[in-house]
Amino acid sequence: MRIACLATCALNQWALDFEGNLGRVKASILQAKAAGARYRVGPELELPGYGCEDHFLEVDTVEHSWECLIELLGDETTDDIVCDVGMPVVHAGVRYNCRVFVLNRKILLMRPKLCLANDGNYRETRWFTAWQHPKKVETYRLSPAVAAVTGQLYVPFGDAALEFLDASLASETCEELFTPAAPHIQLALSGVEVFSNGSGSHHQLRKLNTRMDLIQSATAKAGGVYLYANQRGCDGGRLYYDGCACIAVNGKIVAQGGQFAVQEVEVVTANVDLDTVVGFRGAFQSMACQAAACEKHPTIKVSFTLCFEDALPHVPSLPRPVRFHTPEEEIALGPACWLWDYLRRSGASGYLLPLSGGADSASTAAIVGSMCKLATEAAADGDEGAAKDIRRIAQMSADNPLPSAKALAKHIFTTVYLGSENSSRETRSRSAALAAEIGASHLDVKIDTVVAAVVCFFVSVSQRTPRFTVDGGSTVENLALQNIQARIRMVLSFVLAQLMPWVRGRSGFLLVLGSANVDEGLRGYMTKYDCSSADVNPIGGISKADIRSFLRWGAEHLGFPTLAAVEQAPPTAELEPIREDHVQTDEEDMGMSYEELGVYGRLRKIARLGPVEMFKRLLHDWRDRASPAEIAEKVKNFFFFYSCNRHKMTTLTPSYHAENYSPDDNRFDLRPFLYNVRWPWQFKRIDALAKSASDAEVDKS
Repeated sequence: MRIACLATCALNQWALDFEGNLGRVKASILQAKAAGARYRVGPELELPGYGCEDHFLEVDTVEHSWECLIELLGDETTDDIVCDVGMPVVHAGVRYNCRVFVLNRKILLMRPKLCLANDGNYRETRWFTAWQHPKKVETYRLSPAVAAVTGQLYVPFGDAALEFLDASLASETCEELFTPAAPHIQLALSGVEVFSNGSGSHHQLRKLNTRMDLIQSATAKAGGVYLYANQRGCDGGRLYYDGCACIAVNGKIVAQGGQFAVQEVEVVTANVDLDTVVGFRGAFQSMACQAAACEKHPTIKVSFTLCFEDALPHVPSLPRPVRFHTPEEEIALGPACWLWDYLRRSGASGYLLPLSGGADSASTAAIVGSMCKLATEAAADGDEGAAKDIRRIAQMSADNPLPSAKALAKHIFTTVYLGSENSSRETRSRSAALAAEIGASHLDVKIDTVVAAVVCFFVSVSQRTPRFTVDGGSTVENLALQNIQARIRMVLSFVLAQLMPWVRGRSGFLLVLGSANVDEGLRGYMTKYDCSSADVNPIGGISKADIRSFLRWGAEHLGFPTLAAVEQAPPTAELEPIREDHVQTDEEDMGMSYEELGVYGRLRKIARLGPVEMFKRLLHDWRDRASPAEIAEKVKNFFFFYSCNRHKMTTLTPSYHAENYSPDDNRFDLRPFLYNVRWPWQFKRIDALAKSASDAEVDKS
């Protein structure tokens, strides 16, 4: 038996927080050593933080990363443990995303990334170059400052494996796991037994199973041990990196860390028997033939043992089932952790939410309630960092006992019902009830006097009085009167966020939370610069269907029963007067259902279909629910409103990325915002195809 204790980790890094990032890297190494590990792998670009983006173009970022590595090598941290650290490195004038292997205060190897992520939220080719020489190693000259610490002038740089006295190990980085010709295949054929992956992978609803399948399949086919490390937290942008550090042996998960947590450092270890890798491969004769014929990776010889000298006292870790969260749990946990990181790192003293009593703002409030639960539970379990953050944000002295989740919400979460003459008793009641269940400081105010003042101003300027449609006004008047209310709510929200801490004798400011969902963003069903304009939005990447499921789940599992009543109520903006024969509803206003919007969004973004191809697809998918002419009208209606309102995406509040059909214009969904909304060429083609399909149905009958 050759048993080794190996460690991976999930770290809550923050872009450009070199001091904090180095501290977390060191803490993970020390925890790994304390657990008996002789190898530790960390997340991708962990020293500067993965989300530095265009800061990677700055020489400072590379220099500061080296300064952190020098400090790491300057003490006993790396003694008797191989540390695999992520950082940018410039070699021969080219910037690479590298894994740097260190041991006993020396650099063993710099391994540049071979395949860069360059789709969706990722722009790695903007900052880095992929290594163009597979299975080749060059020489890297260390700077005098590094050489003074390591005693080395040159170190290997390239695509190689480490050959220890009793085992072999090599790495791949994040995106490489997802590629068709993943490096671990060639490494396995070269005889490498342990593969590691330092990753920067973000959360997306229902994505974890894809990642875990790839991690398991990496060694299910060719055998081996696979260690996966990841960031976990908000490192300064819209993404939440969702951890789930894990270790697999021959296709079976033997250790798995948490996907969501407020804890800044989590180390996952496992005892693995490397002889089981030899046995697995030895029974696979086809692999043996391919391995005998392949060109081997170059190896760096290291005089160090990964395995225990005496294997008998150390029991190998057993396979275990993979833990997956339901989508409802993901919504309760991921955005909550993202909000906690944003709050504690922003310097704010809490959040303010316009709570309308509808589904979207209620789900946002519930996520803040979940955030308070996660933070207080972590503090109660001994997380000193969480306890310190709670006391600082809530402005509590060190001798005060830690608050409960509801007590924390009272300190840091303010909700406000901005009612008007068009608001109903039901939404007002639901808003107050939910705030009480969460523990928020709740305000119930009327905005009619402010609305009336704005309308009076317009009348004094124009000598005309606008009216709602139900009172005989035009569509233009109706929309303008709705938008006045919506925009006043935004202005008043920011006024309250800035001044309420002062009113309560506290310092600081509150961050305003938005609550527009991904489908409304796609359709543009929001007023530009209304309450959708906020500081951050935890549900901006979540569909209406998932929000409704979350509300039903949260009523039971989060302890906020009012969420069930919210979910059952028809969605309404409550911006038009309520009459016996007229009650405003979202789907009637939009001219399409939320279910249809989800379909359009996935076909537009994920399937990459324009108007004509979307119509062709739906002609088949919806053949039992609508005629060709009706389907054509639905598709044209969607693209008309989508293109009319696309400009709103340029000012979209930074939102938690959770759905891969998000219309976020700033990072994810790069499109023009000035369209020919008539789509003349495309709509003519749709009309012709619809007529052809209708004629064909007539001929069949």
